Amino acid sequence: MATKTQQWQADQELSGFETMTLTYPDDYEGKVIATLIRRHTTVASDHAVLYIHGYMDYFFQPHLADAFNQQGYNFFALDLRKYGRSLLEHQHPNFCKSIDEYFVEISDAIRIITEDEGNKTLLLMGHSTGGLTSSLYANSGQYRERIDAVLLNSPFFDWYLNKSDQRLLSIANIIGMINPHFVSVKPDKPTPYMQSIHKSEHGEWDFSLTYRPIAGFPIYAGWGRAISKAHKQVHNGLNINCPVLLLSSDKSTHDTTWNEAYQSADTVLNVEHMRQNLHNLGKDVKHIEITDGLHDLVLSRPDVRQTYLDEIMNWLKTRQLLPNQTVVSEG
Repeated sequence: MATKTQQWQADQELSGFETMTLTYPDDYEGKVIATLIRRHTTVASDHAVLYIHGYMDYFFQPHLADAFNQQGYNFFALDLRKYGRSLLEHQHPNFCKSIDEYFVEISDAIRIITEDEGNKTLLLMGHSTGGLTSSLYANSGQYRERIDAVLLNSPFFDWYLNKSDQRLLSIANIIGMINPHFVSVKPDKPTPYMQSIHKSEHGEWDFSLTYRPIAGFPIYAGWGRAISKAHKQVHNGLNINCPVLLLSSDKSTHDTTWNEAYQSADTVLNVEHMRQNLHNLGKDVKHIEITDGLHDLVLSRPDVRQTYLDEIMNWLKTRQLLPNQTVVSEG
């Protein structure tokens, strides 16, 4: 549990949102915080969604909150420790030694949402590495029984590597045991995926290049080892008791230089890995492929992201997880 919880205050990144800073005991790098973000729907509701971002990422997508607010859901998101709003100067960006380090703030967020905020229905939603983390939390986290459904947006269930890179990863994992902060990848130019989404290149989105540099952050051997261990847990099989909806693009491409295919495919992960791990999550899992979807489906071109959001809401309706109220969009 957080040792200190501040009051809600206006978010400095997104207008109309509020944040709460959660402070934790020092870890192996020093002071640690996480940031809970919220925006309530416009009518009284006891339904909520908690969103967990991906790697080299943070919450910056108000249109995702719009979609849930318009359906009567209170929207919450976490900037996990060492990411985004929670990244402190002394920390290695986006670093962890184990995925379950994030379980502490996820548990605190769920406690705040369900107890302090009074929500009775809770969706846990995760993108990419956040989808991996959400899957593991829904399997064994402290408050997993409070989760009514898990929504996965292109979850990170395996590395998208060629054989040469796989050998390098094996070496990096060994190094990660000895020197976790060893830099295994040091980016020096924009990645094609970042070029496909940021408005300074070929994309639509104007996110913070401090929180999410267009060339990315260094990738540390200890982080890679933590991810490989988490992948193994999924491959060995989980037992998520609530229903799971996994959404992905219909295809992947893995070229090393920018081309137009990067605007209509997952260029970060291999969709086939998601297909292969469907039955490793639990007994009630549905997979929907979104034609021409990007890695982060909600950042796809307008018609594609609308299809993505519609598929989520239609599935929630079939599972009787939409609030009874009809909420009128404010446009």
